[in-house]
Amino acid sequence: MNTETPARQAPGASDRLAYFESLYGGSDDPYGLRTRWYEERKRALLLAALPHRRYRSVYEPGCGAGELTVALAARCDRVLASDFSPQARASAQARTAALPNVRIAAHALPQDFPHADGPFDLVVVSELGYFLGEDAMQALARDCADALGEDGVLVACNWRPDFEARVLATDAVHRAFAATGLTRTVAHTESDFVLDIWCRDPRSVAQREGIR
Repeated sequence: MNTETPARQAPGASDRLAYFESLYGGSDDPYGLRTRWYEERKRALLLAALPHRRYRSVYEPGCGAGELTVALAARCDRVLASDFSPQARASAQARTAALPNVRIAAHALPQDFPHADGPFDLVVVSELGYFLGEDAMQALARDCADALGEDGVLVACNWRPDFEARVLATDAVHRAFAATGLTRTVAHTESDFVLDIWCRDPRSVAQREGIR
């Protein structure tokens, strides 16, 4: 499937906020993260692809309704999740209220990237980058890579088909992450989505555990 849709002019911050507020104004889970098998399966694949069993600190920007946040909290000591939509944050806060290791923050990226909270062992950027302009996406990719700790892991997972609110092609989003110089250790592509993982340590899981 060709995801090389032409780059579109990035909407202003107020227009982007209005778009997401309208989505979450009609539902606290507009993408069906809690009900669709597609979303449940995608989360399971992402979590299974992580090279470590557990992480100390994770950053998840664009957390939306917080379903992936809940799953990450089971594998991480400390989760910082963020969204720039107040209604999305309210949904995520309600979903994670019983999880003391989760903090939900208001971040508009890349300008609000939480450098002071790093370094992070894991950064997960899912279904976010294609809403940004090319320069903003490249800045976000650099910020994510720079914020990783010594054995840090960067994850990108994104929808592939075109849609009206898209600004960047999914392939362009993943090229921005690939340009950071990290080693890609996982590349999983389906007609619906692509999942890539980049690591500071290029070894496979089997190599890390001395199997090979």
